[in-house]
Amino acid sequence: MIIQLQASLSDAALPANQASQRQISVSLSAQANQTGPNPPLNVCLILDHSGSMAGQPLETVKKAAQSIVDRMRPQDRLAIVIFDHTAKVLVPNQTVTNPAQMKAKIASVTAAGGTAIDLGMKLGLEQLAEGKKDAISQAFVLTDGENEHGSNEKCLTYAQLATSYNITFNALGFGEHWNQYTLEKIADAGAGLLSYIEYPEQAISVFQALFNRIQSIGLTNAHLEINLGPGVKLADLKAAAQVAPETIELDQQISRLSPSQASIRIGDILVASPRTLLINVYLDPLPSGTHPIAELQVKYDDPAQGLTGLLSEKIPLMIKAEATYQPQPDLEVQKSILALGKYRQTQMAEKKLAAGDKAGAATLLQTAAKTALQMGDQNGATVLQRTATQLQAGEELSQSERKKTLLASKTVLGAPPTP
Repeated sequence: MIIQLQASLSDAALPANQASQRQISVSLSAQANQTGPNPPLNVCLILDHSGSMAGQPLETVKKAAQSIVDRMRPQDRLAIVIFDHTAKVLVPNQTVTNPAQMKAKIASVTAAGGTAIDLGMKLGLEQLAEGKKDAISQAFVLTDGENEHGSNEKCLTYAQLATSYNITFNALGFGEHWNQYTLEKIADAGAGLLSYIEYPEQAISVFQALFNRIQSIGLTNAHLEINLGPGVKLADLKAAAQVAPETIELDQQISRLSPSQASIRIGDILVASPRTLLINVYLDPLPSGTHPIAELQVKYDDPAQGLTGLLSEKIPLMIKAEATYQPQPDLEVQKSILALGKYRQTQMAEKKLAAGDKAGAATLLQTAAKTALQMGDQNGATVLQRTATQLQAGEELSQSERKKTLLASKTVLGAPPTP
């Protein structure tokens, strides 16, 4: 695998002798440069089996977990951790040479106890660490409730620690009562995906979609290395965000090495779905002429080849300072800016709602809905506008509606799922 790196500016020109702000859009994807088997997977299912999961919820989750076992190859590795208010290893990290035995272990799980997500994450991280060499390491953390017997801070710590071991944490919320803020932080800090299983019947399809995604990973442990040109400065706050395939604020992933150098951890690079980043920079007044903005390079690992610390080609970015400025906006970058705006407007609306300001929240959500329409996200606009309309009518939002609103802000939605 090799990495494809493309970069462009929100506007390739600026007025001469004036301070300016620009966004750099960076797109990264993996591309096969030779035939060969995909690298082995190293997966840990970290599953909530607390008392609230009793009945159909746990039964469907067990079937979903068994469906993952069915898709794994003998050279892949799997571990299974279950948690209530404690945690234990159900299946230790091992190659999938006896899938029937693994599925029988899953079938034996019963519901009991409270919820301590961090204890499950800690054990899952330990299990994944045993099989991570030259593999794509992924955790699926599923819960249906609040972390009542655990620590949300520890959850975040374990997710962040996982990335230092080149391990990705994905979070799956089941039903209505999980904490979307905690799971979003786990997924974002763990460089993974946040998924919502609204109905038990969706469990298998959501697990399968997540498995399809990890099968499309070609490269891992990617870091974007940025060298800024003279008079160019990375924004102090909200300096970088991922806007596709989902929106994630990346300020916590930035290492500022010097005033002109920074590194942003990105994590896994997919074959079929490019990761798109927006980087916010400020420019000192520049005289007329062409000037260097930045030089970009990606450092990454190729698990299929057992290679680490590989480097992409360097991509230079130039900008033209004009005495008579003629805007040259890049429409694709503008679309990315809209995607980030939709997310941030929804985040501000959530803060207004938490403070009891329903009218303020509704106004921001209406703005987010219009932003979604501008970028062609019709389904997202429908969800956001529906939430705004409910708040304007003085209605309380259900837990399900708040979760759908969050996901509508983070992604471009497909058709709504069928119950």
